[in-house]
Amino acid sequence: MRNWRLGLVLSASIAGVLSFADLTTIEKVVEGQRTAVVEIADKLWHEAELGYLENVSSTVLGDYLTSNGFSIERRSAGLPTAFVASAGRGSPVIGILAEFDALPGMSQAASPKREILADEAAGHACGHNLFGAASVAAAVGLAKSLAIAERSGTVRVYGTPAEEGGSGKVYMTRAGLFDDVDVVLHWHPSDRNNASPESTTANKSGRFEFHGVASHAAGSPERGRSALDGVEAMNHMVNMMREHVPSQTRIHYVITDGGDAPNIVPEFAEVYYYVRHPKPDQVVLLFERVVAAARGAALGTGTRMNYEVMHGNYPVLRNDVLASVLDRHMRTLGGIEYSASEQTFADTLYASLIGPSLQVGSQVEIQPFRFRQKMGSTDVGDVSWAVPTAGFSTATWVPGTPSHSWQAVAASGTSIGHKGMMLAAKVIALTGDELFRDRGLIRSARAEFIKNRGADFDYQALLGDREPPLDYRK
Repeated sequence: MRNWRLGLVLSASIAGVLSFADLTTIEKVVEGQRTAVVEIADKLWHEAELGYLENVSSTVLGDYLTSNGFSIERRSAGLPTAFVASAGRGSPVIGILAEFDALPGMSQAASPKREILADEAAGHACGHNLFGAASVAAAVGLAKSLAIAERSGTVRVYGTPAEEGGSGKVYMTRAGLFDDVDVVLHWHPSDRNNASPESTTANKSGRFEFHGVASHAAGSPERGRSALDGVEAMNHMVNMMREHVPSQTRIHYVITDGGDAPNIVPEFAEVYYYVRHPKPDQVVLLFERVVAAARGAALGTGTRMNYEVMHGNYPVLRNDVLASVLDRHMRTLGGIEYSASEQTFADTLYASLIGPSLQVGSQVEIQPFRFRQKMGSTDVGDVSWAVPTAGFSTATWVPGTPSHSWQAVAASGTSIGHKGMMLAAKVIALTGDELFRDRGLIRSARAEFIKNRGADFDYQALLGDREPPLDYRK
């Protein structure tokens, strides 16, 4: 694949702002964008915008695509920062996912030691600055190759906001934006290079509000009804429930509001729950049990409860056909080599990790190809039940780094992150190119998709018909 020659001259409409002296392979087309794409990734890293608030990040990614010949629809599915950008013509249609939201309270400098840039500020602890940048680089490379070869096919980039708890892709899936797509490719920053087929857990979350009666906690406690008691009673019952749930269940919560002062009986309190399991039907049943516990807690404490479903994601539906193509191209390209300064950075940061599962040096390796069941969740899952989908990870972080950590933020703003990002862009571009040229692979991926999903599957979003929670991060 790496020696496929692009024997024609770039069309001006597709070349956009890019200029390359030697465009002999699609890999070189992607590599030629390195300077621009690193600048994009760093811009997103410094902005670190939260879900549905990614105005600058969405604009930067969209503008890069339009400057390189893509048409774009912004505010897709009614989401203010979502977009769908397309280049090429006809079928097949290959979609590429691009995430770009950050996480709250994860501010960190691009330093191997803990160094908060701004208190309570957001940070790219999941590396979505790299995710979005690599995806647009791969898309531009694919679009150029289609134009040069005068081949039928459409490259479509989905700018997907609010992956971190906002389920942006669920609303895009629910709106039918993936209905005419043949294949979707995606990737994710990580501490390792891995293109194995994998699945995740389904996930449903909700905010539970308890309303009581305020009173002086010492002078007239009998006249009050504590909303915080309702929250704590609910948590106690759910914690007892843990002994009686399927073994792969994950339930976690945070009390988001517990009152204002100890001497006031709280008239309002809130707790935020996540419920996970690999099977969507189990998540539905488990969430209903959590709701039942909340109702019981309100009854027992004399308070009133109401809840709001915040998000819900399907598990990722594996596709071994697509995963094997991604894996083959990743192995051809190879892993990540550190410079001397990057090695020093990695060694220093590694000392701060607790129980790392990998050692520094493993970033040069490609992990064994075998199915993995992950216990996290992602809204990519809903996309994967609508269209054959596969993804992978590259070592954008120091080996052993957990996601959602300050160490992940730090590496995502450095050349270590940039190297993993560029590897990801090339893997997507090479894989997409092969799929465009071998329609049999697409047919095989579709056959596996139907087999795994079921021919009679009827998609119903786990979050129901609720409108997007556009203010969930405000």
